[in-house]
Amino acid sequence: MAKSSNIQAVRGMNDILPQQTPTWQHVEAVARATLQDYGYQEIRMPILEKTELFKRSIGEVTDIVEKEMYTFEDRNGDSLTLRPEGTAGCVRACMEQGLLYNQVQRLWYAGPMFRHERPQKGRYRQFHQIGVEAFGMEGPDVDAEQIFMTARLWRALGLAEVRLEVNSLGSQEARAAYKAILVEYLEAHHDQLDEDSRRRLHSNPLRILDSKNPDMQALIEAAPQLADHLDTESRDHFQTLCGYLDAAGLEYRINPRLVRGLDYYSRSVFEWVTDRLGAQGTVCAGGRYDGLVGWLGGRPTPAVGFALGMERLIALLETLEAVPPPPTPHVYLVVAGEAALTQGPVLAERLRDAVPGLRLQMNCGGGSFKSQFKKADKCQAAYALILGEEEAARGEYGLKPLRETGEQRVLPEPELVNYLTEIVNQ
Repeated sequence: MAKSSNIQAVRGMNDILPQQTPTWQHVEAVARATLQDYGYQEIRMPILEKTELFKRSIGEVTDIVEKEMYTFEDRNGDSLTLRPEGTAGCVRACMEQGLLYNQVQRLWYAGPMFRHERPQKGRYRQFHQIGVEAFGMEGPDVDAEQIFMTARLWRALGLAEVRLEVNSLGSQEARAAYKAILVEYLEAHHDQLDEDSRRRLHSNPLRILDSKNPDMQALIEAAPQLADHLDTESRDHFQTLCGYLDAAGLEYRINPRLVRGLDYYSRSVFEWVTDRLGAQGTVCAGGRYDGLVGWLGGRPTPAVGFALGMERLIALLETLEAVPPPPTPHVYLVVAGEAALTQGPVLAERLRDAVPGLRLQMNCGGGSFKSQFKKADKCQAAYALILGEEEAARGEYGLKPLRETGEQRVLPEPELVNYLTEIVNQ
């Protein structure tokens, strides 16, 4: 029988290794605390949804639905899709569970999303997002709240090199009228459009404004501006939002080419971008989608939300060297001798009970004193706690500093507990 090759991960779907997960946990913990401080509650939705949900919410002529979704039929013949984004599933859950009727909701979620794109740095087929959604609030104050909340999150993470861009897409009706004007302009310059823009001309012309093709920039700059075709309510909403940002002293840039690739957005939209990640410079993006609940069969409900990309955010932290050091053990328990091997696991549990927050790693699997000390050093433990035959017989324990100079101490258990408590509380 021929030897088979090793099975590898699916292209564009990556393992997150133990040396990387502390950074993920740090970002998740800071985000969770920040969201809770603003009154947002966590919701958890299925990874699989009915395909129709995304066709109706995202738009059948978007790149996501046409080319990027992981869609299949299950054994019952139902068409299911791995979620390509989180907003549609969150809206579906709120409608199904009765969370929107005469209620205000502030919700957040986290987890993997799936899109069959060409993998590149910062763009993967399985990627992770933290999403935030607010329902039932029509005014621009909640838009401002979410922007302020993301700014506070960047400060908490130590991120300085991100900038805010904002725009307004207007109402669905105003945008439809503008699309007709834009298409007329682009058709008059059809020979200057690249292949991708020609494909989008009638299905999603706003996305042409976001093209990164340098040969098209002059054409795009000369295009009619959406801002000149906004409805009065959207214009007032956007001006009030900008007023909140000005009053808070938050720097931003109005970017008339800022559009969204999803059909459900309307009125104000925003992005946090950086120049430190190359082409994939958007770290966080969001905006209003007041029409989505109605599109999916519910009562019209104002809504606003955003999603931040975990992979890009962590890449930016690493680029800026803003990643905090991972937690390391306070103590590595070195055990040698039959009596010590018997007492070691029990001692470790007593110390964990007596010293809340103590990170204690015990040597398992035997080994000489020398090999155990190598393991203690490799895991970056601050101290080696030594339990040998003599220590086991006397009820005393050796404590040797590994990261700084100092003499080894020999302590009875009550004094050891007090000393470890001081170490943990430093």
